[in-house]
Amino acid sequence: MAQRNPDRSKAAGADPADGGSEDLVRYLQDQATEFLRALRQHRESGAPEASSSAMALRRAARRISGTLHTFRPLLDASWSDELRTELAWLSGTLAREHAYAERLERLLTALQRLAGSTAPIPAQAATAGTGQLTVGAAKAGALLDRQLTLARTRAHSTALQALGSSRFHAVADGVAVLASDVPLRKDAAAHRLAPFAADVEARLCDAVQTLPLVRAGHPYNAEALVHGLASDGAPETQDTPWHQVRLLLRLHRYAQEALGVRDFAPHLVTASRALDRHRDAAEAAAAASAAARTPRIAPATAYALGVLHADQRHEVEAARFAFKGAWQRVESGAAVSTP
Repeated sequence: MAQRNPDRSKAAGADPADGGSEDLVRYLQDQATEFLRALRQHRESGAPEASSSAMALRRAARRISGTLHTFRPLLDASWSDELRTELAWLSGTLAREHAYAERLERLLTALQRLAGSTAPIPAQAATAGTGQLTVGAAKAGALLDRQLTLARTRAHSTALQALGSSRFHAVADGVAVLASDVPLRKDAAAHRLAPFAADVEARLCDAVQTLPLVRAGHPYNAEALVHGLASDGAPETQDTPWHQVRLLLRLHRYAQEALGVRDFAPHLVTASRALDRHRDAAEAAAAASAAARTPRIAPATAYALGVLHADQRHEVEAARFAFKGAWQRVESGAAVSTP
């Protein structure tokens, strides 16, 4: 277990009370209650409300799963590992439909902006102008609409099947047990929570140190476009360290919540949102790239998808630049969470 590093704690924006096993129990039970409340609302609500209740379900599942991961040494290992794995499965399954819908909206909005159009892009397929981008943008939008709508429909069906499966009912039963009884190890009361939260902080700071922040700090550095025409996985490979920092920042936030931190440091919130935008833009660029590899599409369509891919990779670059600025303010000591 890494020792708590004062400099790193300052950089990660928190100086919480140590916390004890009773705080961990309280936090897990609160999140389990939120999970069960969202589940009840999801079962009772109609289609419009089902989306918000599904998001609340995912939010609680992520917090429980992340907390079980961070404070695993204080919990029954086999129980926590099994529940954490199942909650990760549930959260990922429920997230796909929403992710496809947001990705489609993001790409169509970008196409409309790039084409200089005021009308929705898919509706222009029959009335496109003479410019190559305008002609291709309409067909590219229609292609993306077909592909991502199909993916969203399949994700919706998968989510419905998951929510009706025996596997999901087992997860719900496990969370119901958690709401009333948290299986702690016998020696859990002798440990404080702060060292485990500090370990997450240390991992977060170490991961940030591996990022090319110096280059990301220069606007229009084109780093996100490097290897853009290389093998299919090249752009995704350079995005992986940034995605890892995003996950660690989320774990850090959940650990601070378990310690009783009420207000997360503003600059860390900004950094977290920048990494969310980074993830969204990277996945949108990958979707545009995948669409461009569709067999037998027109050259104008492929051209528009290429421009769209480059646009989203520039958004990736902009998100990295924003994260760099936010993290600099975090390291300067301006961001301190209040327990």
